[in-house]
Amino acid sequence: MNEILDICKRAKAACSELLRLDSKTKFEILNAVADELLAQKDAIKAANAKDLANGERSGLSAALLDRLRLTDARIEAMAQGVREVAGFAEVVGENLGGWSHPNGMQISRVRVPLGVLGIIYESRPNVSIDAAALALKSGNAAILRGSASALNSNIFLVNLFNEAGAKFGLPTGAVQLVESAEREVVAQMAKMSEYIDVLIPRGGKSLKDFIAQNATVPIIMTGAGVCHIFVDESANFKQAARIIKNAKTQRPSVCNAVECVLLHERIAGEILPKLVREMTEVEFRVSEQLLGACRSELRGAKNVKLAGESDFGTEFLDLVLAVRAVRDVSGAIRFINAHSSGHSDAILSADYANIERFLNEVGSAIVYANASTRFSDGSEFGFGGEIGISTQKLHARGPMGVRELTTYKYVVRGGGGWIGVMRSSAEAGKFASGSSFSKGSS
Repeated sequence: MNEILDICKRAKAACSELLRLDSKTKFEILNAVADELLAQKDAIKAANAKDLANGERSGLSAALLDRLRLTDARIEAMAQGVREVAGFAEVVGENLGGWSHPNGMQISRVRVPLGVLGIIYESRPNVSIDAAALALKSGNAAILRGSASALNSNIFLVNLFNEAGAKFGLPTGAVQLVESAEREVVAQMAKMSEYIDVLIPRGGKSLKDFIAQNATVPIIMTGAGVCHIFVDESANFKQAARIIKNAKTQRPSVCNAVECVLLHERIAGEILPKLVREMTEVEFRVSEQLLGACRSELRGAKNVKLAGESDFGTEFLDLVLAVRAVRDVSGAIRFINAHSSGHSDAILSADYANIERFLNEVGSAIVYANASTRFSDGSEFGFGGEIGISTQKLHARGPMGVRELTTYKYVVRGGGGWIGVMRSSAEAGKFASGSSFSKGSS
């Protein structure tokens, strides 16, 4: 408990120092970090190799090992993401609008950091750098708690960030790593509402359920990626096959990979055998009704199995794909809203009305027409990375970049002559009706 308390106190103390950092200093810190990532690629991979070896010995799946692995390309992408964040316009202090009060006071809404971010994540060590860079740019202190499987990688990366940043003014305590693998540490962080302003869990369902049930700290929930693609009857089959193959096989271990394909019943019998032949590396788990309708076309296919009901709504994070037929776009929308995690869902169609209805009625954070769900990524959206992909409906949704890590406050400047409140409800009503200012309680 004392370890977490000390970390939290250092993070809280760093917040005021972070507010004093100007844009030039942040730019210098982040570019220094990017330089060090490239200069120390071999050392980063050596630390990561220890985690991979430990993971193999402990029986981590191929998908989890892939999430854990750092390659030259992935390290270079991390560095590029940090440089992109460095180059963003300053958001802290941004004026979001204002107006004049009849008494002469100037009221403005100004962007400010959230404060101390508690970020809990699993497997992917690149999150350590992404989170630290975005937190710094947005003026927040970050307390990072990665998984035990990535401990060596995370220690190296956080130390690299702090050592490179300290040369250019990074405050002590601005970025800290919780090294303990004990589950009790997560429970302690979840209760640190005096110090941690927002908790952001990135991981599996069990982690998120635990946080939701135990936290007294406000949470921004990043959801599991149960992503769907609906293939409408008007879709271009060749294009659909390419998009589905990309969404499933390019990197199946990530949250934006597709986990379930819905086929319009009029074309399901035609397109499913083509997908099975096109994606032989994928295990297709097909609903009983659709499998029965395609039995002759799928005879001899070794990568097709009968789906169980639990396969629909499951995040496989592997080369496994659930497939079923639906009657029409209405059926697809109902099914997705019932089974999706609210992350990313897509329609492949040439029917404008169906596309617009799908985009309007599917309730997920990110919806696509004729594109792969793999595009759901902070870097692809131009954010230079992401803290996570929020599936909730308050404050932040989708990839969370710099702006999503801020809130705002009202700044009111007066001349000193106005010290009271409105003296009558009539005065208040007259003011409210003539401006964007609304009457408050006083």
